[in-house]
Amino acid sequence: MRIFSGIQPTGRKHLGNYIGAIRQYVEGQDRGEAIYCIVDLHAITVDYEPADLRERLHDTTAILLAAGLDPERCILFRQADVHEHTELTWLLSAVTSWGDLNRMHQWKEKRELLEQRSGAFVSSGLFFYPVLQAADVLAYRAHEVPVGDDQRQHIELMREIARRFNERFGETLVEPEHRIPEVGARIMDL
Repeated sequence: MRIFSGIQPTGRKHLGNYIGAIRQYVEGQDRGEAIYCIVDLHAITVDYEPADLRERLHDTTAILLAAGLDPERCILFRQADVHEHTELTWLLSAVTSWGDLNRMHQWKEKRELLEQRSGAFVSSGLFFYPVLQAADVLAYRAHEVPVGDDQRQHIELMREIARRFNERFGETLVEPEHRIPEVGARIMDL
């Protein structure tokens, strides 16, 4: 079984990140072929400082290694180093509808938060985020995606994108399943 997941190098990591994602990453190394990505391209869909993003990238990598990710037992890399992620995003855009993206809960919530700030910029990258996320996972033909419950809708869209692609171009992409921590494991940043 191939496992893929990504983590943004933004914000300070907290107990919720550990329980919701990082712990699953470490456990995944023993359950299958584990591939993990620091998704820096996702991080640039909102306002950011380049120097801060570089620092957070290094911090996130250090946290993952300290938590138990072992480069001998998994693959860990930076998303922007693999240009095929953006190329596949473009190809998947041909089988992704505007309506599907517009119905995404996270898109609506983040857009509303940004719009409430006077003069805040809402990037099209934020709207297109789920297609890049689908490319991240589908490129590796992953069977399982460990994510938090907030990503459930994204995984369902990813599965739909894979189905549409396969219907049009033949059985090529794997429709991955999500792996969400048990109910009650969600902890917010204190």
